[in-house]
Amino acid sequence: MIESLPAQYRWAAELAGPKVPDSTTVLVCGMGGSGISGDFAQVVAGGVGVDVRAHKDYGLPAWVGSIRPLILAVSYSGNTAETLSAVDAARVLGLDVAVISTGGELARIAAAEGYPALLVPAGLQPRAALGYLVGAALVMVASATSLSNPAAMLVETAQATADLLGTEGSGRGHEQARAIAGALESRTAVIWGSAGPTEVAAQRWAKQLNENAKTPAYWSTMPELNHNELVGWDSTRRELYGSAGIVLLRDEGERQEVSRRFDLTVELVRESAPIIGEVWTVGESVLARAATASVIGDLVSVYVAEAAGIDPVPVDVITELKDRL
Repeated sequence: MIESLPAQYRWAAELAGPKVPDSTTVLVCGMGGSGISGDFAQVVAGGVGVDVRAHKDYGLPAWVGSIRPLILAVSYSGNTAETLSAVDAARVLGLDVAVISTGGELARIAAAEGYPALLVPAGLQPRAALGYLVGAALVMVASATSLSNPAAMLVETAQATADLLGTEGSGRGHEQARAIAGALESRTAVIWGSAGPTEVAAQRWAKQLNENAKTPAYWSTMPELNHNELVGWDSTRRELYGSAGIVLLRDEGERQEVSRRFDLTVELVRESAPIIGEVWTVGESVLARAATASVIGDLVSVYVAEAAGIDPVPVDVITELKDRL
């Protein structure tokens, strides 16, 4: 599934999206592996001054009544309760809605209401369809806003991730991921990024470790973590050193001040928790840089699962929760 990501980005690069109502703000509503497409779109669009925001809850935030954004509902299954709730709220308020899914109730509503919709290929876990969902979200955002056609950045992203993956596990991304996964054995991962590409990548790492390796993992960003989390590491040296490990996600485009903070923070926490890996983004576009940092985390999560004898695909506890709801 991970090795299909380059093909997913290429598929999205060739998309001719539907006409979407013009808007100055897009609110991407989705959860989990679908919802993170909104975070990727926010990072990409934010770099060129386009207002894209992510919403991960029932209903809609109170501010939508005055700003009246385009609601972009993303649910791979088409049946995510929170996303359907957001669409219901949008209908009540008379907001423009666009839809991304494989089918389900969301696609049915889109057809009944005449909402513009993109159907992405089915058959994957939502988190494994990242290229389809991010690409489709960017196509929709570009149709509604001043964001340029994303085809070129999607092609670049496809090539950059393909280069890291190589063939049959031969790429340097696999080598790096194996090393980090080995160092993470019996440890809780803490992923540090910074504003921009590595922020969304850090989030992706933690969630992939959660779902694929079935283990807790946490993420945070510079410089905010210097104002709170840093103190926690300083006061728990003996307790955490053997049970946690920090992975740094770095970007050539990070601010010089942030680079300095990474260096100093690593010096200060060395005795509290080991730095078990440093991953640098690859590529020119924001999307390529976010995606390349992310795909290493995808691989790490699977190698951690493999070492623990865990099948990374099923998420039984989420299914049980949905059944109980």
